[in-house]
Amino acid sequence: MAQDHIRYDILTQEALRGVVRKVLAEVARTGLPGEHHFFISFITKAPGVRVSQRLLDQYPNDMTIVLQNQFWDLKVNEAAFEVGLSFDDKPETLVIPFTAIKGFFDPSVQFGLQLTGAVPLPTDDDKAEAKEPAKLPAAAATPPAPAASEAPGEKVISLEAFRKK
Repeated sequence: MAQDHIRYDILTQEALRGVVRKVLAEVARTGLPGEHHFFISFITKAPGVRVSQRLLDQYPNDMTIVLQNQFWDLKVNEAAFEVGLSFDDKPETLVIPFTAIKGFFDPSVQFGLQLTGAVPLPTDDDKAEAKEPAKLPAAAATPPAPAASEAPGEKVISLEAFRKK
């Protein structure tokens, strides 16, 4: 196989992150239209992610947030978005770079994106053990536990459930 000097894989991931950026920017300006709402999964230790230590302790690898009824102060720029959410009735502000996002899903229209390329910062333990380059998280990982407030009876659905097999 010929070497890909253009790096279509990187260009594709940037384009997909651009879709998420554009959608969130529009929602920040006008609010959620119709029945649209989003499940956004991200790596909690990726560079630039800002979450409280309490949430990081609870979700040390990744977490999924729900932007539906109870979120506020959504701000979007080229590199990241910031949003206020409530966790166990405690308000939190999260900053999530688009490069940290693993998945984006809008169940109202069955639209989902699975993203790759987000890699957490290495810890001291990782540096001691690492002899080869870090590997990306497996695509078929267990679905993350729900994080944001959800209406009773709602459940987080893995993006894997909607992939064609």
